[in-house]
Amino acid sequence: MSTRGYSITNAGPETRPEAHYRRSVGRVIRRVLADALWYVVAIALGLAVILPFIWMIVTSLKGPNEVFAYPPTWIPKTFVWQNYLEVWREAPFARYFLNSTLVAVAVTVGQLTSCVLAAFAFARMNFKGKNLMFLIFMSTTMISTQVTLVPSYLIMKQLDWIDRYPALIVPFLANAFGVFMIRQSFMTIPRELEEAAKLDGCGRLRFLLLILLPLNKPILASQALFAFMGNWNSYLWPLIVTNRDEMRTLQIGLRYFVSSEGGTQWGIYMAAALLVSVPVVIVYFLVQKTFVESMASTGLKDV
Repeated sequence: MSTRGYSITNAGPETRPEAHYRRSVGRVIRRVLADALWYVVAIALGLAVILPFIWMIVTSLKGPNEVFAYPPTWIPKTFVWQNYLEVWREAPFARYFLNSTLVAVAVTVGQLTSCVLAAFAFARMNFKGKNLMFLIFMSTTMISTQVTLVPSYLIMKQLDWIDRYPALIVPFLANAFGVFMIRQSFMTIPRELEEAAKLDGCGRLRFLLLILLPLNKPILASQALFAFMGNWNSYLWPLIVTNRDEMRTLQIGLRYFVSSEGGTQWGIYMAAALLVSVPVVIVYFLVQKTFVESMASTGLKDV
């Protein structure tokens, strides 16, 4: 009895550490399994996004017969680098590239300039009717682009801008959403900082250029990326306001590689599409760090 009693009285203290250990191991295993599941989901989504891009690269290096081969091959039997040379021979692709670059860069710079100035006025300045004006300004975002398409074209025609660069650039030099986004970022900067700068003799323009803009680099990079991508990928408006090949942009130029009779050279077409995509990827990697910072800081508030 004494031996049995001894074992009973000592069983509790011996099992508590074991139970705690088992619970700890269980929590670690659940955490590892949850992390593994998230990694599997993230990898699957990443593959779903990148696989079409990989297939475009692979197809751009295939010959006409291998493009529709069954079963499809991920590695071309013969790498047809000639497809990339044909892109520049079959259409004035260099001119399209120049037009798209010029328009996208001009619109990006113009949008940043107008959005920054308007956002500064709405965020840091006080004037009569500011809130009403901002409300009217933001209400334009609810108007569909298709609604303003015909009036915008008629204005371009009256100004004799059809088939000219101003028709591709001027209508997009202002962006209401960009003003709103930059304004919200400007409003997070404490008023005390501006007052201290004024005491040191800093004017409004100097405060904007030397203090406010450096503190808001992430949001400016985001707006620059949105503006560049939006205009680089624009198709409908350049198609309407341009008639000559000398004024066409890349997105319209891609149509020259598609045949309505089914004779499309898909290897050459994919090579052209890849060349069109490269500048956007380069721009994204250039602003990737600041763009991610702006996304990470979205929704944060100073307490």
